[in-house]
Amino acid sequence: MIPPLISYVTFNRLGLTVKSLTALLDTTDDFELHIIDNKSTDGTRRFIQSLNDSRIKTRTHININAGLIYSLNINLSKRRPEQYFITLDNDVCIQTNDWVSKFMEVFEQFPEVGLLGVEKSIVYPKRLPPIIHRKKKNIAYIEIENAYADAENNCVPGSLMCIRPELLNEIGYFSEENGFGTIELCYRINNYTDFKTGFVSTIKMKMPQDIECSNCIYADKCILDKDKETCLSKYNKLNKNDEFMEKFKWKFDETVIDMESGARPVYCASANDGNSTSNNLFNMEWSMDNFDFYIKNAN
Repeated sequence: MIPPLISYVTFNRLGLTVKSLTALLDTTDDFELHIIDNKSTDGTRRFIQSLNDSRIKTRTHININAGLIYSLNINLSKRRPEQYFITLDNDVCIQTNDWVSKFMEVFEQFPEVGLLGVEKSIVYPKRLPPIIHRKKKNIAYIEIENAYADAENNCVPGSLMCIRPELLNEIGYFSEENGFGTIELCYRINNYTDFKTGFVSTIKMKMPQDIECSNCIYADKCILDKDKETCLSKYNKLNKNDEFMEKFKWKFDETVIDMESGARPVYCASANDGNSTSNNLFNMEWSMDNFDFYIKNAN
């Protein structure tokens, strides 16, 4: 099997990024790591360039932050058709050495499963969605029941998740048109494909949301004047995700209406992939509007 492609997108929070990438590169499984830095200004770029691991395939610094979905889809466009795709947030510290193998054994045992996340997140979603416990030959996972209602909770958090290539070939990209990330992605999968989504409980991770400068393993190399600002204060000042979701929820609502009526297919194109936008339905105006929000507010 081709090693899966891991998409790792950073935006400030250097202390958490150091902790997260150190934990990832300490694990034993094989993968192709593609790192994108969304215009961090806290020394993240220098740290990423200092890493020495053959599993790191690309290190990209974007000069203008156009939002997470924009960068996720850049990495997704690098995926080969038969390659699994993993997203990993920069506040996730993986604690299971053979975590990729844990994902793969579920995919192999349950061919109907298209997307898997890790069972528990202290951050998101607010509660677990309706679930069914599945087990076959001592391999188990927790399946999300397909449901139209409460799409914001009936989803797998994007903090750490793995997607089957056959599913990606069917659904394309994360939606740049509404920008609702894994909420929208799981809604599409759960209700308009034959694939299942769910959680793996055999992979352990931590998601620290804060780190004291005195406890940061990169403290002696930090370039910031911490009396004035920290990597977390920089991040918090420019993190506009909640504001975006509040302002543009109507786009997600319109997407739901269009999919229920059959006006919109399950495949999502991306502005990063010219062939996809030429051959498929794509609302360029919505997409550019979303990118522009982050460009104006998160740089």
